[in-house]
Amino acid sequence: MNTIYPAEPFKIKVVEPIAMTTREERAQYLKEAGYNTFLLNSAQCYLDQQTDRGTTAMRDNQWAGMMLGDEAYAGSRNFIHLQQVVREYYGFKHIIPTHQGRGAENLLSRLCIKPGDYVPGNMYFTTTRAHQELNGAQFVDIIIDEAHDSQINLPFKGNVDIKKLQKLIDDVGADRIPYVCVAVTVNLAGGQPVSMANLREVKELCAQHGIQVMFDATRCVENAYFIKEREAAYAHKTIREILKEMMGYSDGCTMSGKKDCLVNIGGFLCMNDDDLYQRACELVVLFEGMPSYGGLAGRDMEAMARGIEESVDYHYIHHRISQCRYLADQLVAAGIPIVLPVGGHAVFLDARKFLEHIPQEQFPAQTLAAHLYLESGVRSMERGIVSAGRNKETGEHYRPKLELVRLTLPRRVYTYAHLDVVAQACKDLYQHRSELQGMQMVYEPKFLRFFTARFEPVTQKTVAKSPAAPKVAALETA
Repeated sequence: MNTIYPAEPFKIKVVEPIAMTTREERAQYLKEAGYNTFLLNSAQCYLDQQTDRGTTAMRDNQWAGMMLGDEAYAGSRNFIHLQQVVREYYGFKHIIPTHQGRGAENLLSRLCIKPGDYVPGNMYFTTTRAHQELNGAQFVDIIIDEAHDSQINLPFKGNVDIKKLQKLIDDVGADRIPYVCVAVTVNLAGGQPVSMANLREVKELCAQHGIQVMFDATRCVENAYFIKEREAAYAHKTIREILKEMMGYSDGCTMSGKKDCLVNIGGFLCMNDDDLYQRACELVVLFEGMPSYGGLAGRDMEAMARGIEESVDYHYIHHRISQCRYLADQLVAAGIPIVLPVGGHAVFLDARKFLEHIPQEQFPAQTLAAHLYLESGVRSMERGIVSAGRNKETGEHYRPKLELVRLTLPRRVYTYAHLDVVAQACKDLYQHRSELQGMQMVYEPKFLRFFTARFEPVTQKTVAKSPAAPKVAALETA
């Protein structure tokens, strides 16, 4: 490989020991967890690549800021600082803090959706769609078709298909579309970015029909980096400049601060509309807290404000993206199927191609994640048929085209040497992949089942005896 990967643009000040376990111990832990990596304890995991949500290592400046927490019940100076930073870096007029991004999704859905509405988006996300559906809307996938093929390598695979959006407007009417939800980047497509040109086009079309554009801005800095790298007009612009322009093509956003705001807890809902803001202030007190803290301590808001400022540093984001590429390059060199191109927060294994002998109804991604932990202590996450859930009308499983295992990179946590361990674990497992058996679901919760569902290898019981024997249906939105 001729690629030069940048060294860490930071020095390590505090360390945390990580778990060293035996295969026998992991086999027991995995069984007790129902073969669901979400149900493992962190102390049982050697390298934890389950998520980048709240697993960030905060900078010394952020920790220092937490000592300046103003815990006033209303009008905290930390809220004022966060508000100022959001206006300066993102450009939104109003901000409602929430305990995390999911809280912001709940507020937005309750405020804007009425039964019978349609919410188009560039591929579903689990919690986002759950909130939309609980409030009576139907999600409609308007991402480009290429996003559903892991092997197609396009620079902006997260783009909205403008023709799909126009067709939906023509079919159902603009008055039944409360907003278009645009993720920047698209998590379940492999962390794929959206181009500035596409964002501009979406905003122009929606403006013509009086439809709001709301971003899922969770990984917006990563998206800005890809725009700088892949759109010639932005090659010489700063990440901060690109980010500000990006956000200008929306009417608001939901934010999980636990990702690109570089904190361990917190999020917010942003908007420019004064009326929507007033209604959000009325609603937030029921679910979160006062409009000036929304379920967060003052110190949390201070850390988030400082994290936003740090996140646009080019050296930081360049190193983060490079870490993803470092891991991906090793896997590709070994012939292991992954989602292409590599995104900004994770490397996604294509479980369908990795375990070609396991049918989707036996949960190949869940199987792969379980065995990766068993063999190496690396915790990853299923992103396939389990995460997709069931059709609320028919009760049948959605069957997405992408059946993935996510190897997520927490921000500023692991070194390249750690990633060498992950790569070797994937290579070793790939060598005896034909020996792996599928799973059956033996417990299924009503909502967001991937968090708490339990499984067993199909060799222990027949699928027919399972209380959750899967029925599969074509995923219309795929």
